[in-house]
Amino acid sequence: MEQNKTMEQKPIIEIKGLKKRYRLGVINNKTLKSDWQSFWAKKMGKPDPNIRIGEERLQGQTLMALNGVDLNIMPGEAVGVIGLNGAGKSTMLKLISRVTAPTEGEIILRGKITSMLEVGTGFNPELTGRENIYMNGTILGMTRAEVDAKMDEIIEFSEVREFIDTPVKRYSSGMYVKLAFSVAAHLDSDIMIMDEVLAVGDVAFQKKCLSRMSAASTKEGRTILYVSHNMSTVRQICTRCIVMKEGKIIFDGDVEEAIRIYSEESFKFELKQELDVPEKFPANQCGCITSFEILDRDNLIFDSKEKLKVRFGVKIVKPVKNVACLISVRYAGVNLVGSYMTEYMDFSETTDNGYFDVELDLSNLAQGKYFCELRWGEPNAGRFVLHEERLSLFGFEISENKRRNDFSWDIGRWGYNLLTVEKLEYHKGN
Repeated sequence: MEQNKTMEQKPIIEIKGLKKRYRLGVINNKTLKSDWQSFWAKKMGKPDPNIRIGEERLQGQTLMALNGVDLNIMPGEAVGVIGLNGAGKSTMLKLISRVTAPTEGEIILRGKITSMLEVGTGFNPELTGRENIYMNGTILGMTRAEVDAKMDEIIEFSEVREFIDTPVKRYSSGMYVKLAFSVAAHLDSDIMIMDEVLAVGDVAFQKKCLSRMSAASTKEGRTILYVSHNMSTVRQICTRCIVMKEGKIIFDGDVEEAIRIYSEESFKFELKQELDVPEKFPANQCGCITSFEILDRDNLIFDSKEKLKVRFGVKIVKPVKNVACLISVRYAGVNLVGSYMTEYMDFSETTDNGYFDVELDLSNLAQGKYFCELRWGEPNAGRFVLHEERLSLFGFEISENKRRNDFSWDIGRWGYNLLTVEKLEYHKGN
């Protein structure tokens, strides 16, 4: 009995001194002859004859994608993994999933893994959706009868029933994600690893997936590792969070504290920025925010008497009569200190680009750093239907507020509405 209790307390994922080193640049040439020429040129101290003029080969240079990671995850934990691009998040998940081998260190797994590291991972494009379900089940050690028992549930959740006997090479990226997530969520595994591939799916399916992941952790006792740049989903799913930077874990613990640290790391002192715009929009999305620009400023440090004027670029892809933006401000990326819903704007006769100007009153904000978020949507049957959200869109800093000199935001205090929008104007055209 005591031995079983000890076994239960062992981590389901145990990582010791994990390192992963990659070589940079081109490793070899196209032919044995050119490789031989390059080798002798280097040995004789002469220029490489196979490098074009102006080109530089990064011979001998390496990158430590992971540089000494120690991590224990207990059964049933839902752990978020956050950090800037290039921090080592995806590399760590690939090593845990056995996609690639570590340069140094040890990974001990005490359970079966299903993972979604990128769209289409684990699928054979020549096989049908149904055949891929059987293949994934077999990899996990399940019998055909066990997969058959789960088949209808997987197909129903995936929303691709009419295409289930079509080769997956003909699936869209959204269909890939729907089926891959459904397989990962319903086949028998102890550990689910998700690397932000849900961003490809539509909003309704994302919500269904997040709900399923929460249930897998809380009700089924499955362990979840979840990488995302969407802090709201990390809050929704995870009970613990780690922050990575330059191949190392710099924080491991409370979710809100992790998000605060990540927000500080990613704080943007940018006066303007062009944002990524999707090539294709979901059928229910009327448009997106394409850019922001802070007006009449050469820095983002304000005192409480100043106004923050910002211009948001807009792309309208289908006519819509009533659309509005919800502007929110968070203190240090965590505490919501104010939100403001703009008036509804009429785009029923245009699919043009445009912009709208907003002026924010900062007089109620205490000293510190703040992040602006923006959500875009329309009313439908008494609800605000979200089309797009831009989190941590830009940051600004309040240098002082004499009226609130001794005041700071408490992480446990939510629900303040101290954001005032003094002016909002929409303009069509660039």
